Amino acid sequence: MNLHILNETSRLRAVVLGTAESNGPVPKVEDCYDPKSVENILAGTYPAEEDMVQEMSAFESVLQKYEVEVFRPKVLKDVNQIFARDIAFVVDDKFIRSNILPNRIEELDAIDHVYNQVATENRIIPPDEVHVEGGDVMPWNDYIFVGVYSGDDYPDYITARTNVAAVEFLTELFPDKKVKSFELRKSNTDPKENALHLDCCFQPVGKDKAILHRNGFLIEEEYQFLVDYFGKDNVFEISKEEMYEMNSNIFSISEKVVVSEQNFSRLNTWLRSHGITVEEVPYAEIGKQEGLLRCSTLPLIRD
Repeated sequence: MNLHILNETSRLRAVVLGTAESNGPVPKVEDCYDPKSVENILAGTYPAEEDMVQEMSAFESVLQKYEVEVFRPKVLKDVNQIFARDIAFVVDDKFIRSNILPNRIEELDAIDHVYNQVATENRIIPPDEVHVEGGDVMPWNDYIFVGVYSGDDYPDYITARTNVAAVEFLTELFPDKKVKSFELRKSNTDPKENALHLDCCFQPVGKDKAILHRNGFLIEEEYQFLVDYFGKDNVFEISKEEMYEMNSNIFSISEKVVVSEQNFSRLNTWLRSHGITVEEVPYAEIGKQEGLLRCSTLPLIRD
């Protein structure tokens, strides 16, 4: 398999889409990795497997409509395998296995049928001190944007998934790229004050536009860098509530086609006003786990 990912929006040809099959029982609060899942467990609104399977099927149907080759993980019994972006990511022709939360390691084994098609020299396993998940890594042409948390209290945050060592690792791995990091706001308890990954508060769309949530960034100058880079008129700023609903976590099939949640009316109207086709799908149940469309995918090949 000839991997090729230079950015977030070029025409998609092949992707891994996670699965909600055999998702397991409602988890215990102490076993959760994010505050939004906890919130829904306590409220009795944690999503049902049947509903999530239907949502992912709707997403897969859109991908197939655009003739994208879709790989799915092997189904593991009673394991949440929805968020394929957490476990690995592709930049250029390199398949990089994430250093993820230890009890999620079997999710990696479930995509071996994809991993084994990648040339050995392009299979990258970061050293143990490098913590990184795909939701924090955003290839954008000459840049690799990376969400991090570098506070001394990093070990206290189960929501802190990517560290400074990951920035150094990616800088060495891709010497021709400009690796730009962004400090993200973290909370173990309040989903409206937590940017779990960079794609929870930022995502490029089209050729030159971006979705942003200012409060997801700890450092104003880093947020401002993105506003200046894309241009204020090209930025769609989402509210705290829209961030909570995961408006920045849509998914581009091409520069002209985006898959978005059907309830994101303000965002979807803005996208269409800029000539982007919006394929709306139901994904709100999956969103209750603090991840959405981008989180569910692991792109392998874009033109």
